[in-house]
Amino acid sequence: MANVLITGGAGYVGAVVSGAFLDAGHRVTVLDSLVDGGYGLLGYVPHERFRFLPGDVRDARAVGPALAGQDAIVHLAAVVGFGACNADPFRATSVNVDGTRCLLDARHPGQALLYASTGSVYGAVPGGLCHEGTEPAPLSVYGRTKLTAERMVLQTRDAVAFRFATAFGMSPRMRTDLLVNDFVYSAKRRGVIVVYERASRRTFIHVRDMARAFLFGLEHLAGMAGEVYNAGAERLNLTKDEIAHLILARHPFFLTYGPIGIDEDRRDYQVSYAKLQGLGYDTTVEIEQGIDELLRGVDLLPPP
Repeated sequence: MANVLITGGAGYVGAVVSGAFLDAGHRVTVLDSLVDGGYGLLGYVPHERFRFLPGDVRDARAVGPALAGQDAIVHLAAVVGFGACNADPFRATSVNVDGTRCLLDARHPGQALLYASTGSVYGAVPGGLCHEGTEPAPLSVYGRTKLTAERMVLQTRDAVAFRFATAFGMSPRMRTDLLVNDFVYSAKRRGVIVVYERASRRTFIHVRDMARAFLFGLEHLAGMAGEVYNAGAERLNLTKDEIAHLILARHPFFLTYGPIGIDEDRRDYQVSYAKLQGLGYDTTVEIEQGIDELLRGVDLLPPP
C-alpha cells in the first residue's frame, strides 16, 4: 500500500485513476482546483483511504502540504488539448509548465513521479512510425507545453513519463470533446457525424487502460525510471472514417464529410508501443468495447 498524490484527480482521466488506485489498495490524495467541478470524485468521498485537498498545482502553499507523506505522485493537472490551450495560451503555459515546476520544486527525494505526457509532442509525422526515439516536433501550444514539462520531469530521479494516445471511454467526469467520445455522442444525441480529414490515422487508449499504465509504472518504477514510454496499442490505430463506420455498424446515424475543421497537432501517423509492451504492459479495452460502452452511457449525460 502506497500513499499516492494525484494532481488533477477530479478530471476526466483523474477521476478514473483515483478509483483505480483505491481499488488497488492505495491511499489516495487528490489535489485539484476544481475548475471543471468535482462531481467525478463524489463516489470516493465515503472511502476511508480517500482524501481531497482543494488547491492549484501552481500554488506552492497548496502543493507543499499535499506532498507531505506521499510515496508517489501521479501528475495529471494540465490544460489539455489544443483547443483549450489556444483559448488561453498564457494559462496553458502557466499550468502545464509552471505548475509542473512548482510540483518538482516541492517534491521530496524518493517520491516516485508518474507524468501524463501526450503523443501530441510528435507533431506531424506523415507516413511515419513514431517511437520514443522519434524527435518530437510539436505544432501546438498544447504539444509544446507538455513536451517542456515532460523534459523537466525526466531530468529528475524516480520519474517516468507516458506519451498517451487519445483517450476514450466513460468516466465519472465525462468529456465529450475527445474524438471517439464525440463521435458516439453526436451519433446518439444528434443523429449525425460530420468527419473532416477522414483518412487521418489516430491512436487511442481507453481511460481505464491509462489508469492501469500508472499502476504498472508504480509497480515497475525501478526498471522504468528516467524513461518516456508511448502508451497505447498498435491495434487501436484507426482512421477517423474507420471509427465512424464502427459506430454506424452499431447505431444508425447520418454520416457526412466536409472540410470544416483541422487538427492543429496534425496527428496522422502510426505509433509503436513496443517499448512498454516489452515490459509486460498491454491495453485491455478494444475500440469496439469502448464504443458499446459509450452508446450505453451517453443517455445518462446531461444535455449540452
